Amino acid sequence: MADAASRLTCLAEELLGEKLPVRIRAWDGSESGPPGAPVLVIRNRRALRRLLWKPGELGLARAWVAGELDIEGDLYEALDLMAGLIWERGAVAEGGVHPVRDPRVRAFAKGLLRLAGPWPPPPAPPEEVRRRSGTLHTKRRDKEAISHHYDVGNDFYELVLGPSMVYSCAYWEDGGSLEEAQRDKLDLVCRKLALKEGDRLLDVGCGWGSMAIHAAREYGARVTGVTLSVEQAAFARKRIAQEGLADRIDVRVQDYRDVRDGPYDAISSIGMAEHVGSARFREYADDLYALLRPGGRLLNHQIARRPEKDESAYHVDDFIDAYVFPDGELAPVGRTMATLEEAGFEARDVESIREHYALTLRRWVANLEKQWDRAVRMTSAGRARVWRLYMAASALSFEHNKIGVNQILVVRPAEGGASRMPLRTRNWTASATG
Repeated sequence: MADAASRLTCLAEELLGEKLPVRIRAWDGSESGPPGAPVLVIRNRRALRRLLWKPGELGLARAWVAGELDIEGDLYEALDLMAGLIWERGAVAEGGVHPVRDPRVRAFAKGLLRLAGPWPPPPAPPEEVRRRSGTLHTKRRDKEAISHHYDVGNDFYELVLGPSMVYSCAYWEDGGSLEEAQRDKLDLVCRKLALKEGDRLLDVGCGWGSMAIHAAREYGARVTGVTLSVEQAAFARKRIAQEGLADRIDVRVQDYRDVRDGPYDAISSIGMAEHVGSARFREYADDLYALLRPGGRLLNHQIARRPEKDESAYHVDDFIDAYVFPDGELAPVGRTMATLEEAGFEARDVESIREHYALTLRRWVANLEKQWDRAVRMTSAGRARVWRLYMAASALSFEHNKIGVNQILVVRPAEGGASRMPLRTRNWTASATG
């Protein structure tokens, strides 16, 4: 087992057909690879067994969450290099250690087997979602999925997100703090919705209440916020009471499909539609359409993926599904727009703010890293590692245009097809007319 790092480097370079751009430090203390490059630290050879058992992303993720893999040096640079070698090129085939057609993959798997140690593979880290059952995107299953992601402790989210407690893309000007950028995003949404004193706003997926508070305090709206997270609702209600806005904001632990007290003048859905799923998205659009008054506006703020050449081949990201957003799905922006229009909405504006999310995620990663020990105490080392990897990798995906995020403004047409929109909207200062 001496010099495991050199043996791993040789195996990887034979598989890839090129020099490995990262340095490897193995569990036996050996190192191999270019000096000065980011270091992939393999603390335990159990990581190799995970990779053999679940080739590709999920095996690597399990080793990362378990603390068997780590990175020294620039995390973003290392992830960029590894993405180019593994995920984007599909260097490690699916199918476990069974023989595959490519002899290089067979040789790689055999070499890992000799280094990996005794079987069976170790169990998945406890942070992984398991034993999901029932039909996808039923109310019960959605509630369980939301609880997994959001009910990990409000203190942990406050550490990562900062005082704004906004868990979606901020809206950046040159310079400025994260809190200022999140305030600007909330204000942009309010202006796009043309909120005014006394308007009824439904905030779908209201989180910790930041949008509801901003709309009520700054625009005089009367807000109903719905969330499936018990912890979020408790935190939001406390904040609302401290702001003296309890008479203007009602936060409910409720599925949006159960809201029946429309019509509302406006609806905001910020970072929630990713949880809906493609099979249910038309139902989502129909329900929100029914809850709006004629002439009312919906602002749908949603992450989008790039369309596949063969959409039937699309599959959900294994790491995200197992550790971050169970049952979450991304759709191309064109499909989202089409479904909203099929439900009866008129599309009025689309704004891509992809680069803004990369900046936001890098700030969240910095917050987490700055208070790492405290974050681990609040949750677990595994959960903190999940978040660090997820947010850093997502920042790179936004920067490289692998995914995007869009604010889509649609209106429910009034009688005769009237939109009640001003002729010019891009400054987002004009109120609705009629």
